[in-house]
Amino acid sequence: MSKKIIPIIQTANRLDNWLATTQMQTTTGSLLDTRQRPLQDLRISVTDRCNFRCTYCMPKEVFNKDYPYLPHGDLLSFEEILRIAQLFVAHGVRKIRLTGGEPLLRKNIEDLVAMLSVLRTVDGEAIDLTLTTNGALLGRKAQALKDAGLSRITVSLDALDDTMFKRMNDVDFPVGDVLDGIRAASTAGFTNIKINMVVKGGTNDQEVIPMARYFKSSGHILRFIEYMDVGASNGWKLDEVVPSAEIIEKLEQAGMRLQPLGSQSASETATRWQHSDGQGEIGFISSVSQAFCHSCSRARLSTQGKLYTCLFASEGHDLRALLRHQQEDQVDQRLSHLIAQVWQTRDDHYSEMRHQQTDLTQRKKIEMSYIGG
Repeated sequence: MSKKIIPIIQTANRLDNWLATTQMQTTTGSLLDTRQRPLQDLRISVTDRCNFRCTYCMPKEVFNKDYPYLPHGDLLSFEEILRIAQLFVAHGVRKIRLTGGEPLLRKNIEDLVAMLSVLRTVDGEAIDLTLTTNGALLGRKAQALKDAGLSRITVSLDALDDTMFKRMNDVDFPVGDVLDGIRAASTAGFTNIKINMVVKGGTNDQEVIPMARYFKSSGHILRFIEYMDVGASNGWKLDEVVPSAEIIEKLEQAGMRLQPLGSQSASETATRWQHSDGQGEIGFISSVSQAFCHSCSRARLSTQGKLYTCLFASEGHDLRALLRHQQEDQVDQRLSHLIAQVWQTRDDHYSEMRHQQTDLTQRKKIEMSYIGG
């Protein structure tokens, strides 16, 4: 199927020419792409920096001391993020997730949380405002984030064994400090904290059972994520993927009986399970073995203000150029129109295509640290 591409706009003149050839449309509070998927979720990357060097995301050999991180002036300001987020909400977005890099490295991130927390959906409900973190700074930030209005927190944690965890983050950061951060978030009032573990075969798959046992009665939701071919730096190999079905089998062989739970929304990425004694929830995100492209409702806003419609995208659509280089009159209307045009021509289904085209994984893709996981 051919795909209509909206070009990345880099200059005000080119943007003026493109907008001049299109007709503005009225915001309806609902957008559907070419596969009838609604726009409901927005992930916002607030920084391209991270204090970890996880091999599956930002390996040290690529993201070293000489890596050209973005200067602060290239990042969207909090005011610009809020302005763009308001337009997405007007188009039907109900959930906003702050990501990175590591979002807690962005100075005064709680101020952005407070600004976004006042947003309301088209039917007047509070936005589901969430944040994903590696947990390194969570102990210091948890209470401020809760006070600012953050709804929920997801913590990435790939091992409980300290030696293994240090090997995974590659900066010698102790796992105990992340566990302390999770406890601080719970003390601050966060409930249903999600713990995300990326399972990489031959690396940390032996940590599956300890993680499941540790978090079973914690009140937190443990989720196992299949190792994905995101970006171009992690050296992804299919034989390092541990399918969710194999993880479930491992858990049951260890005496942990699971029973399925119903999904909470049509666009949910994880299949939900519960220990048979009702003591804990476990999720499985199976984007390699069981693609969920058919229900994907997520748009992604990069650190520089580019709109991406897929985690595996190679090109984005420059909202910042319009925001900064257009005259004030009708800027929001033009931005709103561009967002609508991008979504309504969207046809992304990379994970489904991966099974049909073995060479697809080699194409150039934007780094996950730039648009968030």
